[in-house]
Amino acid sequence: MRRARDLGIPFEGSTGTYNAITDVPGVTVGYATVIEGESARTGVTIIHPRGGRNHKPVFAGTFAFNGNGEMTGAAWVEEGGMLEGPIGITNTHSVGVVRDTIIAWQARNDAIYQRWSCPVVTETADGWLNDMNGFHVKAEHVWQALENAQGGTIEEGNVGGGTGMLCYEFKGGTGTSSRKLPEKLGGWTIGALVQSNFGRRHQLTIAGVPVGEHLKEHAPFSSGENPFRQESGSLIIILATDAPLLPHQLKRLAKRASLGMARTGSLGGNGSGDIFLAFSTTGTGITKEPIANARYLANDYLDPLFQASAYAAEEAIINSLIAGKRMTGHKGVTVEALPHDKLLEIMKRYNRIQA
Repeated sequence: MRRARDLGIPFEGSTGTYNAITDVPGVTVGYATVIEGESARTGVTIIHPRGGRNHKPVFAGTFAFNGNGEMTGAAWVEEGGMLEGPIGITNTHSVGVVRDTIIAWQARNDAIYQRWSCPVVTETADGWLNDMNGFHVKAEHVWQALENAQGGTIEEGNVGGGTGMLCYEFKGGTGTSSRKLPEKLGGWTIGALVQSNFGRRHQLTIAGVPVGEHLKEHAPFSSGENPFRQESGSLIIILATDAPLLPHQLKRLAKRASLGMARTGSLGGNGSGDIFLAFSTTGTGITKEPIANARYLANDYLDPLFQASAYAAEEAIINSLIAGKRMTGHKGVTVEALPHDKLLEIMKRYNRIQA
């Protein structure tokens, strides 16, 4: 699997070991990919904030940059400041089955901290390559993703919930990246996982280069020419960190994912559901005592984490494009992959990589 850095594309900041959300200790990711017949091009992605068998809630915060989409459970995250259980990412019409199956999985694993569960499940629409009304994501797929989650190196591109997604009118999907701060700035890790399904070709910017202006062929919505064509699609970004942050600080972190999105060229369209969530694996709001003590990073020390969040989100989006593979799906629709050879030519023309 080739990634953006394998092509020599320069990015800001230093990564963790795997350059993935799984660089945050304890975080695991699972996929179920559904490719069947001519019309099923979809799947589900699961993120376990503390690993599959550690169900202790984490502090979290959400931010809807543009709310044309869904994130179940976001109201309780906003109100209570805690994320309880796995995060699910899928297509728009499969949110319900993913949510219900997560609850069933929690019940079987005695992982519900109170008498009810309100899991976070979010989505982007894969209706160009996938028949969303075919409801191809089944409970067994969700269960598979919940059970096969792992740390370390994880797949990108046409996998999990990102299977049928487009990004800047190329094949998009699942992408991930991380940033590791130097010890003098706390040594904290920020990891991002994205499901990319947004953008118009002319907007695409990679490491500051207006790539989309030079790659106008095979742009199914805009033909690469019309900058005023309405944007539709969505972007989900999940940020994880081991920095000790409170819910309101994590909301601020989630907002910085918008800057990572902007660095790839998009300004956020009316039809795009761009919804972001950040959580910290350090600390929890669960206590048996009436008064709890919280350890957290002071606001004056947050700037390096803000920057790392934007950089990790940016690179995760580009990784989803680099890993995306040409796909033909529902009603014979074909979406091309971002051509690596042409991309490198453009980057060299702008002196962004070595010839």
